[in-house]
Amino acid sequence: MSTSTNPAVQAILSGKAPRPALVAAASGMLPLAQDELLEVLVALRESTDADIAAAASESLAEQTAADLLNAAKDANTSTAVLNYLGTSAAPHGIHEAVILNKSTPDEAIIQLATTSVDGSLLELITQNQQRLVRAPKIIDAILQNTARTAEAERRARETQTEFFEKERGAKQIAGELRARGKTAAAEFFESAELVTLEGELSLEDAWLIAEHIEVSDAELDDSWLPAERYDEVEDPAVLAAAMQKVIEFETLEAGSPIAPERVSLIRRLMLMNARDRMKLARKGDREARSILIRDSNKMVAAAVINNPRITEQEAENIATMRTVADEVLRLMAMNRSFARSYTIIHNLVRNPRTPIPTVINILPRIRTKDLQNLAQNRNVSDAIRRQSNRIAQARSTE
Repeated sequence: MSTSTNPAVQAILSGKAPRPALVAAASGMLPLAQDELLEVLVALRESTDADIAAAASESLAEQTAADLLNAAKDANTSTAVLNYLGTSAAPHGIHEAVILNKSTPDEAIIQLATTSVDGSLLELITQNQQRLVRAPKIIDAILQNTARTAEAERRARETQTEFFEKERGAKQIAGELRARGKTAAAEFFESAELVTLEGELSLEDAWLIAEHIEVSDAELDDSWLPAERYDEVEDPAVLAAAMQKVIEFETLEAGSPIAPERVSLIRRLMLMNARDRMKLARKGDREARSILIRDSNKMVAAAVINNPRITEQEAENIATMRTVADEVLRLMAMNRSFARSYTIIHNLVRNPRTPIPTVINILPRIRTKDLQNLAQNRNVSDAIRRQSNRIAQARSTE
């Protein structure tokens, strides 16, 4: 792409300039800025007129290394010139500048990765992971280049594994699920990261998780999601501890050790990364929801109560839990659907985990008899007991 607005340069590049002007330009005789001169010479070296092409090539060969290096570093240099500099037999410093220039076309980097015998340049290419992902042929070129260093090979293979082999695995799973009519599960794996605390998600684990996905993308409402990123980086030790707490809570509630299959499912779900757990919380079935509602990541737990398949009975049970984040209970109180259920709001005010300001806002909707009981409930805070008593007494005097 040309960056020049010079009418003379535009005429030459478009082929509209007369031959004498082309000859003069190819010979470097036109009064052009250095960047414009390079752009014209690079274009004219491809001319069908042999004399003009030869003159342009000769003029290019006469350019100083300093001028070529400046062009290689300049982000405003035309892509044609950067492509030429990247594919020509230029000195190391010029090739290095071309690699670092964000405006350099991927095709030039592919060519450089294919032909370079300088291992340090191949290492430099692999440092730009974004470009490797955008143009995977660069990875192939590096891995096939016998001049590659061990470091260049390592980086290229890591990127290949992280961004392409995992992606293929997810797509294969999604394709098979679609063939089986499991659209919701297929949608999940089409964008799943397939990474867990223990490494890559195994195919066996992926298929088990797929059995617990029931909500399609069409059913999801994203209006509740915050504007900020929610795929926070988690400490593996904290995540492992949270998983163990879920197992302990369920064991305590059951009054006996829970089934090995349940423990296995908890491990599979809780060890996924935050983004995939949040997606599963929004799309999972009742069994998945019952695990992820206790997630230590508040956004994951909040996603459960925004799952369109969650039932009123589930919400009633969640409102009584003392093992969920207080933020989840606060959001439940703000949910219009849940707030219409007296059982849910009654459970929320009796739950000592519910934030006090949230309970205070709900109390006027609580029946007088229940307020009187709440005023005597030693499991809630003094502030809530006092406010419950005030409201109940005020009603008795009306």
